Amino acid sequence: MKLITELFEELEYITEAKESGDKVHYIHGVFLQANIKNRNGRRYPTHIMENEVNRYMSEVVKKNRAYGELGHPQGPSINLDRVSHIIVDLSRDGNNWIGKAKLTDTPMGNIAKGLMASGANLAVSSRGLGSLKPCSDGVMEVQPDFRLATAADIVADPSAPDAYVMGIMENVEWLYDPVKDTWLEEKLDNTKKMIHKMSKSDLEKNQMAIFEDYLNSLAFKI
Repeated sequence: MKLITELFEELEYITEAKESGDKVHYIHGVFLQANIKNRNGRRYPTHIMENEVNRYMSEVVKKNRAYGELGHPQGPSINLDRVSHIIVDLSRDGNNWIGKAKLTDTPMGNIAKGLMASGANLAVSSRGLGSLKPCSDGVMEVQPDFRLATAADIVADPSAPDAYVMGIMENVEWLYDPVKDTWLEEKLDNTKKMIHKMSKSDLEKNQMAIFEDYLNSLAFKI
């Protein structure tokens, strides 16, 4: 599956006071969007997005595991040392899903608080993986295997109207290991290309080395 991110800029900074007098800081705005063509020509069918949001809410958000990071990570896995917030709610409003996330008392969370309190114009970017299918209208449509890594990272990107989709590491495939609950970079395509370039005699000499290299690459990613 390909790693796909989608940027939304209408982000609101909220401060709520507890009875104890402590303040809790949140971000609020459109986190996800379906049923429209994005700038990069991708579209998330409503039923696919809705099914995945429901799964994400029950399996991740409600278990207080819906973490987001500060910045643009280079893969689908959550890096705990870069967590800046925890997503606490996603509610549908037409084609949009409105999210609310609590900024954490972590180094990255405190940086995000400081930036937003100072008036910084930050955005949120969802991170997901999925297959894409070309449609007759020229749109690349996200398929039912779509899976959210996080509904929102906090990012600093230039202004753009509404939302647009950008691919990160477009030539990389990712696989999910359900046992270890982690994503690993797929090296199979590169291995195939290397094999196709080899002569029959070279392939016979190096087949074990190729196989071991492939297994080692997977073990390293895990």
